[in-house]
Amino acid sequence: MHIFVETDRLILRELLPTDEAAMFEMDADPEVHRYLGNKPVTTIEQSRALIAFVRQQYVENGIGRWAVVEKQTGAFVGWSGLKLVAGPTNGRTNYHDLGYRFLRRYWGRGYATETAVASVRYGFDVLRLPRICGIADVRNVASNQVLQKAGLRFGNTFDLNGLPHHWYEQEQP
Repeated sequence: MHIFVETDRLILRELLPTDEAAMFEMDADPEVHRYLGNKPVTTIEQSRALIAFVRQQYVENGIGRWAVVEKQTGAFVGWSGLKLVAGPTNGRTNYHDLGYRFLRRYWGRGYATETAVASVRYGFDVLRLPRICGIADVRNVASNQVLQKAGLRFGNTFDLNGLPHHWYEQEQP
């Protein structure tokens, strides 16, 4: 198991096949998918496939979303981190996207901000990325705030799958 980043409260490590039950619980929750197109998973096989897909991103791109685990309990609480997106999205291609998703019972603890800040730092300090981007549905106030707290700056509002989204980005300091 590869650990990429540690914060005071959390470990960000590679997603593992053993995360499938917690991933399924998280991604089957309609409230978790409220601003993500409202397409929760319906089978554990979908969660297995997603984990395999992310693990392949590690191999092909050197980066992909990470499992987020509480240090104190060892519990899987969600995922966070960077991934390479071919696009095009909002006129951009081949950009590194900052994203996060958590089990609902862990919302409101600051984990999204904590992991987003750590992911941006990793992206610039370790991967030496030239730019990190983020996208949030305009109605998702919490996610828009997380991207701003992570240091990304508002760029513009654009249409994504028929809904307005905000685009954020930060260049290598």
